[in-house]
Amino acid sequence: MTQPTPVDTGSPLVAHPRPKLRAAHRPLRASLPMPMGLRLSLFALRSSLLSLLLCTSLLALAGCATSPRIREPMRAVWVTRGDYRAPEDVTRIMDNCAALGFNTVLFQVRGNGTAFYRSSFEPWADELGGQDPGWDPLALAIEEAHARQLDLHAWVNVMPAWRGTKPPANPEQLYNKRPQWFWYDQNGERQALSDFYVSLNPCRDDVRLYLVGVFEELARNYSIDGLHLDYIRFPNEPPATPRGSGLDYPYDDETLRAYRLATGKAPQDDKEAWNQWRTQQVTQLVAEIHAMLRRTRPQAPLSAAAGSVRERARAHFQDARAWMDRGIIDVLFLMNYTDDPEEFGRRIDPWLEGEAKAVVVPGAWFGRHPGKTPEDAAAAVRAQLATAVEKTGNLCLFSYGSLFSKGETMDTVGESGAAKTRATRRAVLSAYLRELAAGK
Repeated sequence: MTQPTPVDTGSPLVAHPRPKLRAAHRPLRASLPMPMGLRLSLFALRSSLLSLLLCTSLLALAGCATSPRIREPMRAVWVTRGDYRAPEDVTRIMDNCAALGFNTVLFQVRGNGTAFYRSSFEPWADELGGQDPGWDPLALAIEEAHARQLDLHAWVNVMPAWRGTKPPANPEQLYNKRPQWFWYDQNGERQALSDFYVSLNPCRDDVRLYLVGVFEELARNYSIDGLHLDYIRFPNEPPATPRGSGLDYPYDDETLRAYRLATGKAPQDDKEAWNQWRTQQVTQLVAEIHAMLRRTRPQAPLSAAAGSVRERARAHFQDARAWMDRGIIDVLFLMNYTDDPEEFGRRIDPWLEGEAKAVVVPGAWFGRHPGKTPEDAAAAVRAQLATAVEKTGNLCLFSYGSLFSKGETMDTVGESGAAKTRATRRAVLSAYLRELAAGK
């Protein structure tokens, strides 16, 4: 995320009962290597045939179109991949989320081209040792969340495909296996490694096909309540693009050919057209993921984390308003990260204009709040959440790690200043969520 019970939440489900849990399974692997393009094509063909067969079978009874099941009012929290390393961490996370009064957990399972679940496309995350850890974080998170009446949305970073100053050791990781899919500048140089992400190029058809395949496998194999997209944009902020360098991406031959075919131009001919086209490629990826999810797990909404200031987000070729207007996103989580309470409210308003084709969930974070005591800072965030609820009925908080450290529960009172700050935040937030549940 870029910068960013048993408590009755009073949050009835909309429309459909919870689907029966389905155990995740390890996808079958071929005994001989198969070219990536053929494997993706066969995966897409198989998925389409299965979807067609299912729709044909059900058509006489209820039709194939099923609306996403969106839980409202939504009380959500982002749980990062850094918040867990062992099964007991996941169990404790769900205990704490339910006890605090959340009803939806955005649980991160893909960070930079590696997986925190069983994937036939990508290797296990280095954070889990780079190999099968003997347990499945996503499967366990779904099981533990549903046992506590929590919705579990699988949170995936879309564009990032590696992070760090050294390349991955695993030759099967995308950075090593598919170098042509990454960003190349106007000098023909590959995007440099840094302490930030290097990313995939969504302007390429093969990259979009790959990403849709990754998320289709996840949605098909796991009984998720939603798919949540993060970094669904160009992560081109420094140091990804060094400040003052003048570097621009992507300029690989495949992208330049596609752009010239679409516009008859080169990037330097018309900077505005070049920016608009790159924005359209990100939007096209969102549309393709949305179409996939509708046929694969139609009750699961597609959501995205987006910048709350549209003009700033467009500098990263992200236009979430267009996604809403086109109906290719079901829930929009606004990363509304500001310490200014009035600015927090002003940023929400433009997203509520016009015909609503997506549920809006404003996201807050605990921020810096310079000069404030922990009590005053927590109260300021509470006020922002109250604004979010007043305007939309929904709220989301970044992040779980701001409330709990590993091993902490609602009753933990630590000795350090950081532990006391987290305990203060929990107390303030828990009281507010109880008020909401009571209808006060």
